[in-house]
Amino acid sequence: MDLSDFRIHHGSALHLDKISTRAPDSASKELMVPQTAAVLQQLPALQEQLWAEHKHRLLVVLQATDTGGKDGTIRRVLSPLNPQGVRVASFKAPTEIELAHDFLWRAHLEVPENGEIVIFNRSHYEDVLIVRVRNLVPEKQWRARYEHIRNFERLLTDEGTTIVKFFLHISKDQQKIRLQSRLDDPTKRWKFNSADLVERAKWDDYRAAFEDAITETTSDTAPWYVIPADQKWYRDHIVASVLAETLKKLNMSWPSGADDLPTTIIN
Repeated sequence: MDLSDFRIHHGSALHLDKISTRAPDSASKELMVPQTAAVLQQLPALQEQLWAEHKHRLLVVLQATDTGGKDGTIRRVLSPLNPQGVRVASFKAPTEIELAHDFLWRAHLEVPENGEIVIFNRSHYEDVLIVRVRNLVPEKQWRARYEHIRNFERLLTDEGTTIVKFFLHISKDQQKIRLQSRLDDPTKRWKFNSADLVERAKWDDYRAAFEDAITETTSDTAPWYVIPADQKWYRDHIVASVLAETLKKLNMSWPSGADDLPTTIIN
């Protein structure tokens, strides 16, 4: 599998209707699930090296429509990581204090420190997505935010943060199935919110907003990956593989320790 096939390159317009939400017919769940497990086994050692070297930082951005699988991706792909070095930042409706600042203020507070992995469950991109679809600010204002986001992410990468961004791409039919399953299963009914149906009615508007946001902000240093996510096993494999590849490309090394370390413990 060539992971670059899922990467959106700068200068090319994104059309989500031309990208499948499902695994190709050639993909086998029976073969891919153990392959995913093997990739996941690599992540703890890579994370430990990231923490030990304490030089790099990794920011993972997860975006999707409702029921797109953000929580499931975090749970299934990132669970092998040491919780002492990984943190999830969830971006819900902004608070009164957050609204009193610029739209990037709350995101900047959550970016990773040296050696840390931070996952944005939703992110600063909500301010060019839901804000746009719900007409919460004028178009001139949200369009200007594309450049602000590019500059923000360029600042982070210039200062040592590696950024990888995932859009979990599901179909409208799959969203309907997942919403219905929440209603049918008493253990999942708490997840259902009637506001989800209001947002679902704006499916096309959200798709247009995602296409523009991804097209405008993907870059060589902060790339977007569009992940077919109707099938969780395929989604998990690609996300895990991209994360492992991203960490390996940092070319990390184990610190040698202090110069005065003994070679033998005598007592």
